Amino acid sequence: MTVTVFAQRLRNAMDSRGLKQVDLVHAAEHRGVKMGKSHISQYVAGKTMPREDVLDFLASELDVDTNWLRGETSETSERHNEGMATMPVEQSTANVTRAESVDEIPAGRRRAFGKSHKLDNVLYDVRGPVVDEAARMEADGTHILKLNIGNPAPFGFRTPDEVVYDMAHQLTETEGYSPSKGLFSARKAIMQYAQLKNLPNVTIDDIYTGNGVSELINLCMSALLDDGDEVLIPSPDYPLWTACVNLAGGTAVHYVCDEQSEWYPDIDDIRSKITDRTVAIVLINPNNPTGALYPKEVLQQIVDIAREHQLIIFSDEIYDRLVMDGLQHTSIASLAPDLFCVTFSGLSKSHMIAGYRVGWMVLSGNKRIAKDYIEGINMLANMRICSNVPAQSIVQTALGGHQSVNDYIVPGGRLYEQREYIYNAINAIPGLTAVKPKAAFYIFPKIDVKKFNIHDDEQFALDLLHDERILITRGGGFNWGEPDHFRIVYLPRIEVLKDATNKIANFFSYYWQN
Repeated sequence: MTVTVFAQRLRNAMDSRGLKQVDLVHAAEHRGVKMGKSHISQYVAGKTMPREDVLDFLASELDVDTNWLRGETSETSERHNEGMATMPVEQSTANVTRAESVDEIPAGRRRAFGKSHKLDNVLYDVRGPVVDEAARMEADGTHILKLNIGNPAPFGFRTPDEVVYDMAHQLTETEGYSPSKGLFSARKAIMQYAQLKNLPNVTIDDIYTGNGVSELINLCMSALLDDGDEVLIPSPDYPLWTACVNLAGGTAVHYVCDEQSEWYPDIDDIRSKITDRTVAIVLINPNNPTGALYPKEVLQQIVDIAREHQLIIFSDEIYDRLVMDGLQHTSIASLAPDLFCVTFSGLSKSHMIAGYRVGWMVLSGNKRIAKDYIEGINMLANMRICSNVPAQSIVQTALGGHQSVNDYIVPGGRLYEQREYIYNAINAIPGLTAVKPKAAFYIFPKIDVKKFNIHDDEQFALDLLHDERILITRGGGFNWGEPDHFRIVYLPRIEVLKDATNKIANFFSYYWQN
């Protein structure tokens, strides 16, 4: 039976019992069942089926037969649920039921396949239930303004012509595999860039190319973590970090970034979160989703903590070339020659080629203490064969010569002027405030939740989507603990941002969450 039938029966059962999604989430928490808001949203939307234990829980809470809820039709289950408003479902799915019952394995012997329990704590709401709802609306013909994902190309940012030309020119030479770490020319250019950033003790063998930074984050966590190992990750974070730590069997422990201090990491909170299981600390600098840029003084305090507790430093610096206001980015690895550091960067944002999937990581500092870990990294790098070779071929071109991104981040440049507009427009809306971002192309506004009675930020994001056709990412999608923030991508041109902020202002002029 299809997921669609399960979703329809779930919705009907919830309606019949007068239960909302949040009621089931609270019940799951009370009974120790791992089912969060994102999970139930996907079930209701018909995007996925729950595991058997979650299905049993839902059937129990809704007082229906498990087999009926799963989508099976039997006399027993029909009698059990005959009091519910399910007739429209049976009529609409009768043909599906008859078609799929031919040669069907008897229910008692049918094997069901569920997703791995390793995914229980893995969420990625940047592309989650609210995005799924936006896709459904688009399929029905509704135009959606997408301010939810940092993808420059749809907003008119073009790849530098020289990069496109050089890739096309080299396509016939990049049809085969490259070495697992990457092409020599690409790694040489990255090594020279690392030297300009003052990363210590880096050779060409310490450079790894990847299909975006995302692949390399996953690879690094898989190679490092044993069950129960803890990694310090900022809150708010880029959620892939938390997901990859949890997927690898580790435990993501979030330290707070302080909105009252330009979103800098709270050093005291970092210290309070360290235990004997802590193995590493993650920095995202410049930060996504806040746009913060950490000064050298803050970085030095983090280095001191890492040195005291013998931690690996992972530094996500994908936005290091998108720094505004004449400020300079400092790589934390340059301050820690005696520690083992892994620095991530790439071309997706700075060269507006997110679809090319060009990322890299650089191992630096005291590699002797990480010899065994590096062997694990090499093993996993070999297993994936290599990263996209045509994309690797343009790294040398992209990192050399005129950097067109510099034209965007100065007064008069697109990113700079769009940053100025969105910052002023958001702060002019009653009930919203925002810290001015110093880098990247995101802003992370704070909502006065008491003014709008907001207690569920996913519901807020859905309401904004339904009312104003604007798609944003809720703060909880970045592992922020309160329902009082959301992220806006300010890549659209100012005239589009103006229309968007007018609609957001109109929304907040009447919004009161039920």
